Amino acid sequence: MKRYQKWLVELVAGLAGFAFSVNAQAASKTTLTVATDSDTAPFTYKKDGKFKGYDIDVVKAIFKDSDYQVTFKTVPFDTIPTGIDADKYDFSANDYNYNKERAEKYYFSDPISKSNYAITAAKGKKYTSLNDLSGKTTEALSGSNYAQILENWNKENPDKAPIKVNYVSGTTGISNRLKDIENGKIDFILYDAISSAYIVKDQGMDLTVSKVKDSLGESTDGLEYLLIPKNEDGKKLRTFINKRIKALKKDGTLAKLSKTYFGGDYVSSLKN
Repeated sequence: MKRYQKWLVELVAGLAGFAFSVNAQAASKTTLTVATDSDTAPFTYKKDGKFKGYDIDVVKAIFKDSDYQVTFKTVPFDTIPTGIDADKYDFSANDYNYNKERAEKYYFSDPISKSNYAITAAKGKKYTSLNDLSGKTTEALSGSNYAQILENWNKENPDKAPIKVNYVSGTTGISNRLKDIENGKIDFILYDAISSAYIVKDQGMDLTVSKVKDSLGESTDGLEYLLIPKNEDGKKLRTFINKRIKALKKDGTLAKLSKTYFGGDYVSSLKN
């Protein structure tokens, strides 16, 4: 009995020591809060209350076995930048594209995917150029890359009927905007080809998705990045993230995740 008691005491002590070690390791990690709108499938969304998507799994892979641990927070898209400014979030994963205004205030990671622009319209309506959209109506988030492209087209084509852009809040997700095409409220949505095709298929929408043939914007168009604050902490974080992105691309992790969520390889052509 004494041997058993001694063994039991040793076992309890061992388990306590193990628990202390695990807790100490967790406590020593730096926790990063990652903002995402959870409504930009297949990049970021929720399923059964859990965060899912390409961006989510890429972030998890970046910080796996590191001195960081990440926690995701669902935030309306248009409030993410102000939240980063206020130090509420350490960075954002939300299918971010490059634009000059953002680049003045934030760091971009190395690109993590490359897509194309697409125009989604009612079934049978195939628009492959911005010129096709003259006089038509859409919805877009203020400050988004997509809204900026349409705004620029209007400025550059004063002799043509302008594209009417109705600005919506970050709580009006892309799924709701696509439904507004079905109910005749708007004519089209300019958006990323991967997301557009995924959502239309996933939700059984009776819509036509057409890739844009125009060469839009800069060489950065179609590239997706993580958005990082432009400060000393952000600079260090960007260095770590970019190092891991290169490793994940090299070992095939990014390509595997791309095939899982996008149905194809949208990363191997990326240049670091």
